[in-house]
Amino acid sequence: MNHKSTVGLDPDLFFISMAARMLGMHPQTLRKYERLGLIQPTRTIGSMRLYSREELERLKLIKRLVEDGGINLAGVQRLLSIAEVVQRLRPLMRDETLSVRDTRRRLAQELDAISRMLGFD
Repeated sequence: MNHKSTVGLDPDLFFISMAARMLGMHPQTLRKYERLGLIQPTRTIGSMRLYSREELERLKLIKRLVEDGGINLAGVQRLLSIAEVVQRLRPLMRDETLSVRDTRRRLAQELDAISRMLGFD
């Protein structure tokens, strides 16, 4: 294994060159996605980007949406924002400590957020 491509003791963090190679993408593309706020790699003390397996999965999804789905980056940003709201809805639906009224109120707030993201105000 090339020890320059992984960080010290954590085999689940990858420098940009290795992450790009694993994804079949150019490092400049990863930098662009970070600039646009699509991903947020962590940084070493020396400011080198580190990509977790979770970030790599997010990048795979972005790549699939762009290449296979024909979605532009603005659309990808919107879809990822909506997906985050949906992720917040899942545990809300299973939370038995909330009253029905509280659950409905929170659901309405999250659905309103999705509507705003879609421009359906």
